[in-house]
Amino acid sequence: MPHPCPTHPYRSQAPPPEVRRVRLPRPVLIATVLTAATGSLLLAPHSATADREPPVREGAGREGTDQSPGAARAPANAARNALTSPVTDLSDSGLAAPRRGYPREQVLSPDPENPADKSIKLGLTPYHAIAPKLNALQRLGDRVSVEVAGRSAGGHRLYLVTATAPESARQSLDQERMRELIENAPQAAAKDPALKASYKTPVFFNNNIHGNEWEGTDAALRLIERLASAKDAQTTDLLAHSRLYFNITANPDGRIAGTRANANGFDLNRDFITASQPEARAIRQIAIDKQPAVMLDLHGYVNGTLIEPTTPPHGENYEYDLFLKNTYANALGMEAAVNGLGYTPAKDGVEPAQIPFRDQQEGWDDWPPIFTPQYQAFHGAVAAHTVEIPLTVNNSEYDTLPVAELRRRSAINVDVADAAMRATLAYARTHRASIIADQIEVFRRGATGAAQVPVSAETVPGVPGIGPEDVYTTDFPRAYVIPAGGAQRSATAAARLVDHLLAGDVRVTRATRDFRLAGRSYAKGSYVVDLHQPKRGLANVMLADGRDISDKVSVMYDISGWSLGRLWGATVVPVRSGGLSAVAAGRVEAAARVGYVAPRGDLRLRLDTPQEIAALNSLLEQGVSVRQLADGSAVVPGSARARAAALARTYDVAFDASRETSETKSSPGTPLHRVRVAAAVTPGELFALREMNFDVVPVSTAVLNAGFDWSAVDVLFVSSGLDHAGLSGGAQAALDAFLHTHGLVGRGAVGAALNSAAGLLAVRPVEGNGDANGVVRVVNSGGPLTANAPDHGFVYAPVWFTDLGPGVRVEQAYAPGDPLVSGHWRPLADGTGGPTAAGGQAAVVSGPHAVLFGTEPLFRDHPKGEFPQVGRALLTVS
Repeated sequence: MPHPCPTHPYRSQAPPPEVRRVRLPRPVLIATVLTAATGSLLLAPHSATADREPPVREGAGREGTDQSPGAARAPANAARNALTSPVTDLSDSGLAAPRRGYPREQVLSPDPENPADKSIKLGLTPYHAIAPKLNALQRLGDRVSVEVAGRSAGGHRLYLVTATAPESARQSLDQERMRELIENAPQAAAKDPALKASYKTPVFFNNNIHGNEWEGTDAALRLIERLASAKDAQTTDLLAHSRLYFNITANPDGRIAGTRANANGFDLNRDFITASQPEARAIRQIAIDKQPAVMLDLHGYVNGTLIEPTTPPHGENYEYDLFLKNTYANALGMEAAVNGLGYTPAKDGVEPAQIPFRDQQEGWDDWPPIFTPQYQAFHGAVAAHTVEIPLTVNNSEYDTLPVAELRRRSAINVDVADAAMRATLAYARTHRASIIADQIEVFRRGATGAAQVPVSAETVPGVPGIGPEDVYTTDFPRAYVIPAGGAQRSATAAARLVDHLLAGDVRVTRATRDFRLAGRSYAKGSYVVDLHQPKRGLANVMLADGRDISDKVSVMYDISGWSLGRLWGATVVPVRSGGLSAVAAGRVEAAARVGYVAPRGDLRLRLDTPQEIAALNSLLEQGVSVRQLADGSAVVPGSARARAAALARTYDVAFDASRETSETKSSPGTPLHRVRVAAAVTPGELFALREMNFDVVPVSTAVLNAGFDWSAVDVLFVSSGLDHAGLSGGAQAALDAFLHTHGLVGRGAVGAALNSAAGLLAVRPVEGNGDANGVVRVVNSGGPLTANAPDHGFVYAPVWFTDLGPGVRVEQAYAPGDPLVSGHWRPLADGTGGPTAAGGQAAVVSGPHAVLFGTEPLFRDHPKGEFPQVGRALLTVS
């Protein structure tokens, strides 16, 4: 699956009988790839013995609870690293002259030895030992190369290893030309005899993206060592016709610390649609530059080993027929290889492998594009898997089990991961021609606007149990337009969205003159995303509204709704039909800069984007006198024009001329000051606050009980990890005194509970279905907190407010009726908690000393158009 690691609370809930999936009995199939590879290095058996270990199902739970009981406490420098870390170009055409072939050996400098590395206890490779190991592997011959693909949020190197037969510089350039032909001219690629004969199949192994799921790294190092020196004919053939890429550890921060997340507290296997973290951006670049046709993402822990493909719902933007065909076939090979190791429940505690598509009804879906294998599919992977190795060694087991038992389990896990990798190599070798043909077909369908092919027994022969519950396709629009000029809500937001699309390898053009499309006029400079492009699925999954799938399944593994078109603060218009011949436009490599400073007079800064909030906070930090107007915007004195000009360049924001009106003359606005925020929040929220350049002090129940100096902060933001009832008497008194003289911004049930305990806003919070999440329609009041805000929001365990007392203002409400646009939001068993119950109710409320959010405006650094609502709230109540 995309996301695994049996860490989700939904996984223990059996779906009701009426929605249970009916599958055919487990088929007795032996993949031909196994027969072909038996006896070779690729599938050589490796056995071990051990005591039985029962299945373990525990873990992360909902957002913010997979780190610790307290609130997020990531260091500020990790956020800075994530926000500024460059992307490494890994394409052969992008290499500096002279062009290189393979091997590309380099001597890696060693990292300082770290005896606290959590890998050591398990008998696995600590991070500081990886660079010396890779140096030794490169010395074994001419098959292994190492590149640094980037750095983690914590500053650690990300190592990409390539194993392949040697190539001259000319041969490497030929491989790159063929790779580009497959993506950019797929119809020509399908007919190219040289490509069929000599293109090397790209296979990608991503390891350890969850830091405390260690063993994929060690399995990869073991396999690379074999590949470096094995002389058998099958290995030689494999390397002659493949490039094998290994991301040795995708999360070195977590590997060292023994945490699921990176140094920013982010679950990197939820970050791909947003790519807020440098590790996710590095993997994104590998997908773009190496274009894997087959990939594996190694995780833990599910006993027996869980191997994708998944249960419904399936992502509607994939070419799922091609994906299922290859992913299921390779899963059978991995299953046979893993079971063939000889581990048993009675002897070793290892259950037989399982394939969710075949063996389960729902709950392990591949619907959202946030997971590694699903994201890789948008870049041409036609077989992509999460593999969950079996025996738990993290969390409480890590702390309580004897070292010998942990090492026994880890050794078995390494064997299982190794078997899955070797089976995948066998599949890639024996199915090379059809794999590449299917990758070409993915891009051909996108480039030509061809229809998707619904899965069925006829369209995906050999895959048993396909039913109507597996059929998910979408109606691709002809194009999307991101308008310029007055039709655009925010030029800064539009530019940011365009740059994000381009970074993901989505093609964007910009109009060179005014045009009309589907009966609507657009100004010169508007951006057009033509959906007739190779990666149309990625473009659409980012920009489309999505779908309400509440009636399709009873539970979902993770988020079910997302839309950069609705949530990033830019205006995005779908064009449903027609041609684009009337649009004069040129392809762009970057969005046009929109930073601007008016040449005279005072300046007006709209606070509608995270960048504008960040620019404002920088001005306040520099001591510039700034006033906030009733519409939420800020007035900056003309004397600060030079500073504004520097910030316009840094953040790409516009400082327009401040127009004097009778209203501004009679009410010149509220003076603003630099705000220091005490924050008991989730990792994503902490990161978003720092992205907006707030000065943040993380707090929690434990921090306040230890004694906290409230005089050093201006406002409290609470969503996680702070329980009023859990505070000591002194800590409670200090907190209450602060809140009644300063202010609270609360989010969700935890923020609302603190508000009630402190007696600030007279409201009754109502919690919706805790499993619900998605994109919702909202109605903004137009006041200073939500003026110019998007008319859509994001919810995750939604909350709304009723019984509003005197002085309580509704800043935002859920749209009347059913506000859900896309996602999964069902009523509870008693009929309460559903979207229609929230319809028309207050979603954001405010008073003199508090603002409460029932939405998720900072979720995982994702709904960027909503960030300013929190920024304005913090500035206001402080």
